Amino acid sequence: MRFPRGVKLYVGAVVLLAVLALAYALSLWHTPNPTRILLFCVFALLAGLAELYATLIPPFEMDLSSSIAIYLAALFSLGLPMTAILVTLTTGLSELMLRRERRAEGWGSYLTPVIFNVGQVITALTASGVLLHLLGYRRLSLIHWREYPVAISSFLLYLLVNHGLVTGIVVLRERHGFFSALSKSITSFSIQYAALCMAALILTVLYSVSVWHVILALFPLSLIHVSFRGWVRLRTETRKTFEKLSRLLDERDHYTAVHSLEVADVARKVGRDLGLSREQLESLDVAARVHDIGKVSIPDAILLKPGPLTVTEMNTMRRHPSISADLIEGLEIYSSVVEVVRHEHEHWDGTGYPAGLAGEEIPLLSRVIAAADIYDALSTDRPYRKAFRPEVVREMIAEMRGKELDPRIGDALLRVLAAEDAAAGDAPIAGGEAEG
Repeated sequence: MRFPRGVKLYVGAVVLLAVLALAYALSLWHTPNPTRILLFCVFALLAGLAELYATLIPPFEMDLSSSIAIYLAALFSLGLPMTAILVTLTTGLSELMLRRERRAEGWGSYLTPVIFNVGQVITALTASGVLLHLLGYRRLSLIHWREYPVAISSFLLYLLVNHGLVTGIVVLRERHGFFSALSKSITSFSIQYAALCMAALILTVLYSVSVWHVILALFPLSLIHVSFRGWVRLRTETRKTFEKLSRLLDERDHYTAVHSLEVADVARKVGRDLGLSREQLESLDVAARVHDIGKVSIPDAILLKPGPLTVTEMNTMRRHPSISADLIEGLEIYSSVVEVVRHEHEHWDGTGYPAGLAGEEIPLLSRVIAAADIYDALSTDRPYRKAFRPEVVREMIAEMRGKELDPRIGDALLRVLAAEDAAAGDAPIAGGEAEG
C-alpha cells in the first residue's frame, strides 16, 4: 500500500513527537521496588491480552479494547516512566503480531501503521502524565477524594489526544472536517469509555490494597471487552440478515439479482466523489443494501409485470420505500438511515414519492442512492425492456439533472462514469457538458 506524502509527513511528525515524549518520560526514571516490578508484569500481561483481542470498529477505522483502562491505571500506580516502557512493549509487540500478514505488501505497509499506533499511544499517555505532574502528582492512590478529579481529567486528556491523533490521519486521507470527526468518534462510545474510566480507577484502588488484588479486575475487564465484541457482532449479524433478505428479494427478479449490491457500489463511488465522510459513506452503504427490502410486500404480478403498471398497481409499488423504512426502524444499526431509505425515490423537482419532497428537503444520502438506483435501472435488462447503451444512459442522466436528480449529484455520477470509462480505455461519449 502506498501512503500519500501528507500522510507520511504526519506519521513522521507523530513518531518524532512520540520519541520526544518517551525521552521525557525516561528522564524521570527512578529504580522501582520489587512490588512495582511485579505490578508492571501483571499490567503487561493484561494489556498484551487486551491489545491482541481488541475489537475493530469499521466505521471509525479504529480498534477498541480495555487496554486504555490498563494503561491509565499503570500511569496512576507506576508513574510515567514505567508506563511508557509498558506501552511501548505491549503496543509494539501486539501491533507487530496483528499486522504480520501485511508483510507481503512490503515493509513500508507493514511497519508504518505499527509505528504510528505505538507513537500515538505513547504521546497520549505522556500528555496525561504531564498533566499529573502539573497538578502536583507523580502517582495516584485514590485514597483521598481530591485525587479523583485529577484521575478523570488525565483519562479524558488521554482519550482526546489518542482520538485526535488517529482522527488526524483519517482527515488527511479523506479530506473531512477534523472536529466533527473527532467528536463523532468519541461520543459514539461514551458509555464504553465511562466504563473504561471506572475500570482504571478500580485497578488503581485495588493496587492500594495489594498487587494481587489487581488480578480481581480481570473479570470486569473481560466483561467490558466482551461488550465491545458483542456490540460489533450484533451489528454485523443484523446487517448480514437484512442484506441477505434484500438479496433474496432481488432474486425474485432474475434481471436484478444483484441490484442492491450494484446500487451500493455506485452510491459509494458517488459519495467519495462528493467528499462525504467515512461515517456518511458507511451509512450510504448500509442504506443502499436494504433500500428495496420493502418490496417483500409487492406481489409478483406487479413486481414482475412485463409492461406498464396501472394507476392502482403503481400506487401499490410506491408503498415499498415506506415499508422498507418501517422494517428497519427501531434497529440500532439502521437508526441513522431510516429516513434515507424512506425518501430514496423522491425527485429533486418534487415529483417523486412517498412525500413529494423537493430539493434540499430530500436527505442528501437519499439523493445519492436515487442517482445510483436510476443508473442501475437504466443500465440493466428489465422484464419490459433491454438495458440502454452506456452512452445513452449518460445522456439520460444528464437530462435528469434538476428534474429527478440533484444537479450536483448528477454531475458526480457522470464524473464517476467518465472515470470508469477512462480506466477501461474508453472515451466518454456524453455527459461532459453536464459538469459545468
